[in-house]
Amino acid sequence: MKEKLTGIIKSALGELAAEGLVPGGGAEPQLSIPKHEGHGDYATNVALSLAKSAGKPPRAIAEALAEKIGDGGGLLSRVEIAGPGFLNFFLRKAGLFDVVKRIEEQGDAFGRVDAGAGRRVLVEFVSANPTGPLHVGHGRGAVQGDALASVLAAAGYAVAREYYVNDAGVQIQNLGRSTFLRYRQLIEGRDEPLPEGLYQGDYIRDHARALREERGDGVTEDDVPEISQWTAQRILAEIDGDLGALGVRFDGYFHEHTLYDAGAVDRCLDDLRARDLAYEQDGALWFRTTKFGDEKDRVLVKSGGEKTYLAADIAYHADKLRRGYDELIDIWGADHHGYIPRMKAAIEALGKNPDTLSVMLIQMVSLLRAGERVSMSTRAGEFVTLRDLTDEVGADATRFFFLMRRYDSQLDFDVDLAKEQSNKNPVYYVQYMHARVCSIYAKMAQEGRAAPAPSDEDFARLTEPEEAQIAQFLAELPDVVARAAQSREAHRLTTYLSDLAGMFHPYYFKHRVLVDDERLMSARLRLCTAVRQVTRNVLGILGLSAPETM
Repeated sequence: MKEKLTGIIKSALGELAAEGLVPGGGAEPQLSIPKHEGHGDYATNVALSLAKSAGKPPRAIAEALAEKIGDGGGLLSRVEIAGPGFLNFFLRKAGLFDVVKRIEEQGDAFGRVDAGAGRRVLVEFVSANPTGPLHVGHGRGAVQGDALASVLAAAGYAVAREYYVNDAGVQIQNLGRSTFLRYRQLIEGRDEPLPEGLYQGDYIRDHARALREERGDGVTEDDVPEISQWTAQRILAEIDGDLGALGVRFDGYFHEHTLYDAGAVDRCLDDLRARDLAYEQDGALWFRTTKFGDEKDRVLVKSGGEKTYLAADIAYHADKLRRGYDELIDIWGADHHGYIPRMKAAIEALGKNPDTLSVMLIQMVSLLRAGERVSMSTRAGEFVTLRDLTDEVGADATRFFFLMRRYDSQLDFDVDLAKEQSNKNPVYYVQYMHARVCSIYAKMAQEGRAAPAPSDEDFARLTEPEEAQIAQFLAELPDVVARAAQSREAHRLTTYLSDLAGMFHPYYFKHRVLVDDERLMSARLRLCTAVRQVTRNVLGILGLSAPETM
């Protein structure tokens, strides 16, 4: 409905442009739903947007536009001009419920659009070093990345999900040494803090015990490189299991060490040298990132010969581009803000538009219990793991709570609220919308009642303002999906579901569905079934279940 009305407005603007009343290629009409029922079903301020460039009063443009639009080919009952030049559109109520028919016809596909036109997008997310369990901060990035990939797919993009495994470098060497030292302590009957810079968490003891069970007491210092990879692989398997329990999946894992094994990092550095984008100074190799707008040049190879993370990251992103992706989306922690300019510089140095790369910085998560923040310290190895949280509150609640806020805003995760089985819990309130409609059919089956044969004429019986509001909101879903994909904001869909639930539940309490009037019952049943279908569709995009009973 919204798309159709937007098209009508654009067509009318084209006619006005042809007559010289407004400039051609002017402002794109933006439709919104007025807060007050008396202001129509949709409104636009396009006349105000065009006033300056057209050199005419906005109200004069609005009047000319309203005349061109007329009844919108039977779509509108009337168009009103308000204030300095707002246009308020009142839909013909008979056509308002056409969305129910579209939902019935499209089923699980309703809400999906082709805004992406098949563009290939690689979403890289989580990418936590395999040096310890995932904490709740990793979990938020994991859910945001997984949900965004699903939103993009629903919007018509060809999406791949990838985890970049940092399994080369000092942190992996420290991991292996931490496991080895705990292993030696087990054999010698000691338990004392490890040297500074190593991993102190209890999980290292678990890996040390597993190492002793598997290899006995014969492991030596010479085996540390092997132990490093052995421990990293074990942790990565645990990470994969933790993410799987949360419904997060990847199409592939890309291992950093393969870049070194294949010589890709060295080839990338040689290419930068050959194009004078890398230079030697003070025994180190530097990347001329200032040439691309960075505040200072960055080190690629340290004076001691050790390659930096940046060197491998450039080679990794070169590999992404080589694989033919049109857009790259990286999801990082909030503390990586300073890393964005140098990676944008790398993309440009690789011959691509820096806007090919989009970086989303996921803000911190605070856990609340009984209204108090839970203290966490990753440095000391004391934190709530993602698996612990998922096991405690469930995958659906964990995902929904991680998606309730925009990714770049801080999040307070109320554990007690997430476990509550009541309408206070936002995920419960949303899922109950689906279960509630299912309960209508269960009651019909219990009473031996069959749904009346549907007739589109029945929609004329839907005269309650809440019914028109719900139908109009259902019609918004395709546009919401498109905008969520464009803005990279998966939380728009949790907001959509919460708003829909806020309309549906009061309607259900106020108006009976299974009434004696079969024609009214048929119309209400079809509207409610459309609500159920849309709820299931959006929950599916977000990776949540749609329970039939609660």
